[in-house]
Amino acid sequence: MANVLIVDDSVSMRKLVGGTLEDAGHQVVEAEDGVVALGVAKQKSVDLVITDVNMPNMDGLTLVEELRKLGTYKFTPILVLTTETDPERKSLAKSRGATGWLVKPFDPALLLATMKKVLN
Repeated sequence: MANVLIVDDSVSMRKLVGGTLEDAGHQVVEAEDGVVALGVAKQKSVDLVITDVNMPNMDGLTLVEELRKLGTYKFTPILVLTTETDPERKSLAKSRGATGWLVKPFDPALLLATMKKVLN
């Protein structure tokens, strides 16, 4: 099972995603924004990052870019989980290094299937 960093400024969303992953046997670490997530990532290695886009202090797209600068996260899968559906933002996320893009509200089965795909 994977160690997953969930980054979202919504406590309820972090709990919802975290509960889904923990029920599937994964271990979860949470962060409320990109700044906190970057600090966590520097101290602890995770197998996958799931991040929102719109957050205070550091948004998810900047977080993706900053994580890719770290040698330990160069190839770590990063999924964006957001309410945004703008194709330009999705393309920007990919250009910054995001592995995948999922739209909220999320389907737990789709999230777990996507995780399995990017972790293999």
